[in-house]
Amino acid sequence: MNIYLICLVRDATFDASEIVGTLEAAGHNVHFPPRDVNQNDPIGLDICNAHLKAMRMADEVCIVWDKNSKGSHFDLGMAFALERPVRLIKVVQPDIDGKSYLKVICALQKRSVS
Repeated sequence: MNIYLICLVRDATFDASEIVGTLEAAGHNVHFPPRDVNQNDPIGLDICNAHLKAMRMADEVCIVWDKNSKGSHFDLGMAFALERPVRLIKVVQPDIDGKSYLKVICALQKRSVS
């Protein structure tokens, strides 16, 4: 299975490498943004295009959710627009009251397994 991993890249407070290793040991191909895309893009458009290409090839999107990651918000929007099934792997901070992207992720995950 081709998996796209949404995770914090810049100033990461959680290292998702172990999750990637576990998924790859299980035989999956994992798109891991900090490893698989050159982050030295002065504008960011090349990074966005590379992630879009990988997201289009993904059978599933796994998420290490960090609400402070703007890139993760962008990637979640791509997963939503491309109607990819999602699976929440880890939450870095607790959720807030009211509306939140974490609640959206949980609803999408529930819809993915239905």
